Amino acid sequence: MQEKKTKCYNCQSEDFKIIHLGVRDNDALNVIQCKNCGLTTLSDDSHINEKFYMEGKMLDKTTNLECWIKNTYQDDKRRFDFIKKKFKKNLSQKTLTDFGCGNGGFLNLAKEVCKKVYGVELHKGLFSYFETCNLDVKTNINDINEPSDIITMFHVLEHLKEPIDTLKKLKNNLAEDGKLIIEVPNANDALLKLYKCKKFAQFTYWSCHLYLFNEKTLCEIAKKAGYKVTKIQHVQRYTIMNHLYWLIKGKPGGHIKWGKYDSIILNKIYSQFLSLFKITDTIILELSI
Repeated sequence: MQEKKTKCYNCQSEDFKIIHLGVRDNDALNVIQCKNCGLTTLSDDSHINEKFYMEGKMLDKTTNLECWIKNTYQDDKRRFDFIKKKFKKNLSQKTLTDFGCGNGGFLNLAKEVCKKVYGVELHKGLFSYFETCNLDVKTNINDINEPSDIITMFHVLEHLKEPIDTLKKLKNNLAEDGKLIIEVPNANDALLKLYKCKKFAQFTYWSCHLYLFNEKTLCEIAKKAGYKVTKIQHVQRYTIMNHLYWLIKGKPGGHIKWGKYDSIILNKIYSQFLSLFKITDTIILELSI
């Protein structure tokens, strides 16, 4: 029998509302939202533990490593370009740790320009691959014996039962003037908040997304962990054709299926519109100690 959440992780309120019945891989879980602070979470998270991630259960059983790396390359490149632009020429003097590094695609790019890169990843099945790539990846950040100038967390925080505790631990590995860069899905994604696309809701709500943050709740969590928020960006990862495909076909993959109709200029304008109203699909938070 599942234990239901009784208090909000962020503000301790006991006043919730159900915003979606069931998630795509578990009908017994509901998506709930705190009426006080707006944090979106699952009704129960007892199905998730460290062993779950160590055994790679977050991935589909049919996931092929080569395809996974190929499918994540564009995001890895976007994130790498973001880091390069932010730190510019100083990147060659920086030590970087990617917390929850997944298949290591981002690290493979970063190691070519950073002084030193580390990864932290629980999935034990990936470590033989990390060795072939000459990537220094640990299962515990405490095993990294030097401070990092940059720590990145790309779509990791929403998978953690205790995000505040994890953020506090990361402070011990962050250099005094270092930066923590967090990227998460936006709870206020336009497909949910503006278009109210039921098919997308059925797809995006998932048993491994223990939390979904908007700008307000993400900043509150970071501040509770003892960080200063130095920058917030709303970023749209997927194109306007992806959104149109969801609204018309009710399926993912529109940026691929209808990619030939995409326009760089139109996507830039569309992204700016979504960012203005804080309804992009992604939020990037920059933190310092």
